[in-house]
Amino acid sequence: MSVGTPTLWAVTIAAVLVLIAVDFVLTRRPHEVSLREAGLWSAFYVALPLMFGGWVWWRYGSERGTEFYAGYVVEKSLSVDNLFVFMLLLAAFAVPAALQQRVLLYGIVGALVLRGIFIALGAAALEAFSFTFLVFGLILAATAVKVWKDARTGHDKEVDVGRMRSVRLLRRFFPVTDDYVGPKLVVRRGAKRALTPLALVVVAVFATDVVFAVDSVPAVYGITEDPYLVFATNAFALLGLRALYFLLAGALSRLVHLGYGLAAILALIGVKLMLHWAHKEWPSVPEIPTLLSLGLIVGILTLVTVTSLLATRDKKEPVRTG
Repeated sequence: MSVGTPTLWAVTIAAVLVLIAVDFVLTRRPHEVSLREAGLWSAFYVALPLMFGGWVWWRYGSERGTEFYAGYVVEKSLSVDNLFVFMLLLAAFAVPAALQQRVLLYGIVGALVLRGIFIALGAAALEAFSFTFLVFGLILAATAVKVWKDARTGHDKEVDVGRMRSVRLLRRFFPVTDDYVGPKLVVRRGAKRALTPLALVVVAVFATDVVFAVDSVPAVYGITEDPYLVFATNAFALLGLRALYFLLAGALSRLVHLGYGLAAILALIGVKLMLHWAHKEWPSVPEIPTLLSLGLIVGILTLVTVTSLLATRDKKEPVRTG
């Protein structure tokens, strides 16, 4: 039984648009986000999917409810890894603290649009070709290897802004101001319009959104085949990303083993997808139950969090006020 009725799709998309509009209103006047503000919004964006998952469980049964929660945990864990890249980009472009939340908000909107497109394409491919499950599984397996290799090199690599293709392309066709001009992306300089550095960092974030969508959409399709649940888990995970960034900014550098955990999770879901494809072709092939997947994912995340904190227990974090 599919969760995504036309009415539910419409209500969900409308709710997402309203929440995005609220975020834009809140960030129209740039300001540095305090821990209290980030904590309150993070609590809201965690409570929202928990309540929604409870409703899915009550309305559509435990199987769909488990699929939603498992998909949400996967997407949330992948979004935390995304924060490392955002952190590097914000530092590389020297984005003022007051403008960082606006950059993140643009990135979230771009990610939602891209993932919506990928979800629709994925649903069409799964319906037309059964081997799409195998393809998705292989993509995740390859991604797991890449994430594992990246984890071995650490998350502290600097970003060379000058070598980014998106940045070089923009600078070739448009003049760019030397300084940030508040939240403006484009300003007038004499008779011409010029991009601000904020526009460059937004484009760079959009470019990374494409890569993240390629990884995350197949991952959640490994949990559920329902396109609505795939979209809902992505939306809930992304909407709280801005607040989560400021809440975890000081602790992100301590999650030194997260990459290994994400590699293991992606590999697990990749195997799950490939077994699902094989089960459709040969019913005697066993599948990995969603409830078992959820337990393993939570266990892996707990393990790498504990080992990360133990490995960095002597590391001092910057003190933040507000």
